[in-house]
Amino acid sequence: MALIGYYNSNRCHSMRAMFLLFFSGGGRISHQRYQCKNSVEITRSFHSSTSLWQHNRPKQLKMDNHTKISIDSSKYPLARKDDSVVDDFHGTKVADPYRWLEDPGLNETKEFIKQLNSISQPFIASSPHRERLQKRLTELWDYEKFGCTTKRGDYYYYYHNSGLQNQSVLYRQKTLFGESEIFLDPNKFSEDGTTAIRDQCFSHDGSLLVYGLSEKGSDWMTLKFKKADGTDLDDTVVGVKHSDLDWLIDNSGVFYSKYPEHKSALEGSSTEKHEFHSLYFHKLGTPQSDDILVADFRSHPEYMCSGSITEDGRYLIVDVSRGCDPYNMLYYYDLQKAQQKITDKVHLKPLFDKLDAKYEFIDNNDDTALILTNHNAPMFKLIRVKMSTANEGPSAWETVIPEDKKNKLEWVVNVGGNRLVVSYIEDVKNKLYVHSPKTGDRFYEIPLEIGTISGFFGRKDHTEMFLRFDSFLTPGIIYYVDFKGIQPSHEVRLKEIRRTHVKGVDTSKFKIKQVFCKSKDGTKVPLYIVHNKNLILNGDTPALLNGYGGFNIAEMPHFSVSRILFLDNFKGVFALANLRGGSEYGEKWHEGGMREQKQNVFDDFIAAAEYLIKNNYTSPKRLAIRGGSNGGLLVGAVSQQRPELFGAVVNEVGVLDMLRYHKFTIGNAWIPEYGNPDEASDFEYIYKYSPLHNIEIPNKGYQWPSTMLMTADHDDRVVPSHSLKYMARLYEAAQSANSFQKKPLIIRVDVKAGHGAGKPTSKLIAEIVDMYCFLQKVLDLKWYEE
Repeated sequence: MALIGYYNSNRCHSMRAMFLLFFSGGGRISHQRYQCKNSVEITRSFHSSTSLWQHNRPKQLKMDNHTKISIDSSKYPLARKDDSVVDDFHGTKVADPYRWLEDPGLNETKEFIKQLNSISQPFIASSPHRERLQKRLTELWDYEKFGCTTKRGDYYYYYHNSGLQNQSVLYRQKTLFGESEIFLDPNKFSEDGTTAIRDQCFSHDGSLLVYGLSEKGSDWMTLKFKKADGTDLDDTVVGVKHSDLDWLIDNSGVFYSKYPEHKSALEGSSTEKHEFHSLYFHKLGTPQSDDILVADFRSHPEYMCSGSITEDGRYLIVDVSRGCDPYNMLYYYDLQKAQQKITDKVHLKPLFDKLDAKYEFIDNNDDTALILTNHNAPMFKLIRVKMSTANEGPSAWETVIPEDKKNKLEWVVNVGGNRLVVSYIEDVKNKLYVHSPKTGDRFYEIPLEIGTISGFFGRKDHTEMFLRFDSFLTPGIIYYVDFKGIQPSHEVRLKEIRRTHVKGVDTSKFKIKQVFCKSKDGTKVPLYIVHNKNLILNGDTPALLNGYGGFNIAEMPHFSVSRILFLDNFKGVFALANLRGGSEYGEKWHEGGMREQKQNVFDDFIAAAEYLIKNNYTSPKRLAIRGGSNGGLLVGAVSQQRPELFGAVVNEVGVLDMLRYHKFTIGNAWIPEYGNPDEASDFEYIYKYSPLHNIEIPNKGYQWPSTMLMTADHDDRVVPSHSLKYMARLYEAAQSANSFQKKPLIIRVDVKAGHGAGKPTSKLIAEIVDMYCFLQKVLDLKWYEE
């Protein structure tokens, strides 16, 4: 299922194989407190200038209000206010005067977007280094990129991008080192590159491929089908969203998920709330109108479900979760008894029918299954269960690989039938081991450098294994092992079959350092710092600090040419903070940054910024922060709580309206992560930090930090109204303080683009060039030619 800030990947997500593709240029985009008593009715559009900022700012740190680059605040466009729109949240009245901006089809909304871009575009274009940035970033991006190799049927498949192609192309070869041929080129689907392959799955024997196409960055997919001999089938399935894909073992059809009651257009500008996610089966050669409803959960409209087939073809496994809840349920259906036929809604049997933990189906031998779970094991463990008795609870389970209290067990794949390849996250870097599938005993470690396994393929019925590795300074290496004829306990070494090189980059000039900074409550927070080896710690170096902190997503070390540009041509420092809310240290780390604990994420990020400043890596006026999606919520909140810490804020497709986020598209799935503002207890803590509702009118002592918002007209995950309403309020506040608010506040609204996944190379480069033009101006960055 697709979540906020997920990897741009093409995968057949099942228990038998993991196939992840990660091509990073700009890095992944990969969510003030104001005390209000429930008994008091307050109508609020903005805080007074003396509430949050003065209460939360430490007295010892003084804000630098000197601004070399400025915009006259009186020039900012003002949106029409409708003061009649006021909501009552449990006795607290909250004004929402710009609610009309939630309608993307309204002519007035489109006109306001034009006005916003009329401010941002000239400002960005006026950077004296714009041409240099465009030229340099294009040069850096123009390098060969390879996805992880996978074996399907008679062919080895892999994605490849020659450098500047808008979309990566699926190639294949008969032998591992033989000649390659193009199998599927998404660049042919649209002239501007905005049609992308968002998901795919080969049939078990590799003779058929189903793939999902998205338009203009939307999460909606249209399924297409192709034979291994190159023949395109006529079958088409529309309206697929947040779905896994998998085939019946006899190749007769495909399982997929959709929202059957969605009424508005199936394109990215729709904001209709998504409910009643359901599992369907499409039989090849039949119209979609004949597709069979396999499973739904009508009593729980917020549930999401997906289906996959065990490698032996015997079981349909149905994964059910409450939106983005970290806990899920598993059900199964015995296809063997049904003679591999799907003719009607199936009767599912429970494997685990309580939302009390995470359960992931790994492998099975007949009616015995391996399950990865964090039930009473926050760092995860591997258990063995009988399909018929698993739901009886822990007394019916056998532990195969026990929980490691320090390191998170991330994933397990059975390769070749007689070994388990196991990945751990150890202090925000991947470690790889081989274990016995029978006893769980560890045979040996497969050595890796410090970095990330960004792609992996292995299957129980194949002896070959492939993985893709990258890190901050390693663009990508494809490794290969063939276990054929090798005893499971016999140690093997990875063989390198492809290594990516970026022209004009000498990564030996840079240094990677991991430190641990103390958060407000004493928690140690990992912080990666990458910089030039000859860095002088004088506090005058520009720095870019990234963070995310949510949805159980680990922010791992990945390569990005845009970061290389910042390091090389601006002589900057890049830092990545691994905040609570992620999965770096298991479920307790995640829970420590969700719902009522969300302030911990902001405190962790503030601690990282303070560490960089205290240790003279940078200074507040030279420090920029960047976050997208849930990370946009992060930088929005911390820039309000501690504005004096930051010289610039880049907020990409941010979740900013925390009182109405759950009313649009997939937003209701985030309730388990954020809480529900319609519930009094949740509203109290959400309202305190919601960026839209904590916009301050600056005063003479404190300007709003230089800020750049970025959103897109076809973002149907975090709808653009989050950013549009935020900017409307921010401009209203700025005009109230136009005599001293000089630091620029701009927004870039992209067209024919979505949340980020599937975005063509041309748009990625344009977006990053604009971001650096903004940072160059507001941080007074100097350009260094190499």
